[in-house]
Amino acid sequence: MKKYVNVFDYAKEIMQALPKGVLLTTKADGKVNTMTIGWGTLGIEWAKPVFITFVREHRFTRSQLDTSGEFTVNIPLGEFNKKILGYCGTHSGKDTDKIADLDLTLEDGEKVAAPAIRELPLTLECKIIYKQKQELSALPPEIQRQSYPQDVDSSYCGSNKDIHIAYYGEIVNAYIVVE
Repeated sequence: MKKYVNVFDYAKEIMQALPKGVLLTTKADGKVNTMTIGWGTLGIEWAKPVFITFVREHRFTRSQLDTSGEFTVNIPLGEFNKKILGYCGTHSGKDTDKIADLDLTLEDGEKVAAPAIRELPLTLECKIIYKQKQELSALPPEIQRQSYPQDVDSSYCGSNKDIHIAYYGEIVNAYIVVE
């Protein structure tokens, strides 16, 4: 069952959860994948509610996003198994099925193909309306050194040389998955 909400009524919860981690879920070519993200923002762009997420260019999730053009964001409310975020932030969907590995419960999306994840019940369904690759040379040297060290391989799960792509997702549906 789903309780529909105004996403901005939960802006505080979303923004407080982001630095600790939320899940970005995609579905493309019959495969569902989820990854932990800690970078994102909620706002209004082009008079539309948007969630902007940042995904490194060589991540499996990037190819999923580019293929499907949509995603869900799942935010924890209350107690949840924090191992979910740890596992989904350190394993690639290219190599493993994180949904099966963690026995996560999927709920069909209504306006996007990507599902919600019951264990993190606040769900934003998003359709990509714009994307932009960040320009490394435009960033201050401190940020370049901290977040994009050029001597760290692209496969590393923390900071590495890959720049991020900003995906602007129009929020087309928002709800809390309830039992």
